[in-house]
Amino acid sequence: MKILHVYRSEPDANTKKLVEIVSRDREVDTFKLNVDNPDYAQLVDKIMEADQTISWW
Repeated sequence: MKILHVYRSEPDANTKKLVEIVSRDREVDTFKLNVDNPDYAQLVDKIMEADQTISWW
């Protein structure tokens, strides 16, 4: 199962721990929205490829 983590901001310690827990034994991909000019086309592609997507604020 492939999981995509989308970050709106830099993850804090609690978020990192939760990501670690939900990602255990899964293929993981990430996408950061907190950069200049995020590639939204790439984000859509990653969402379509993932079995599960989690958005972290």
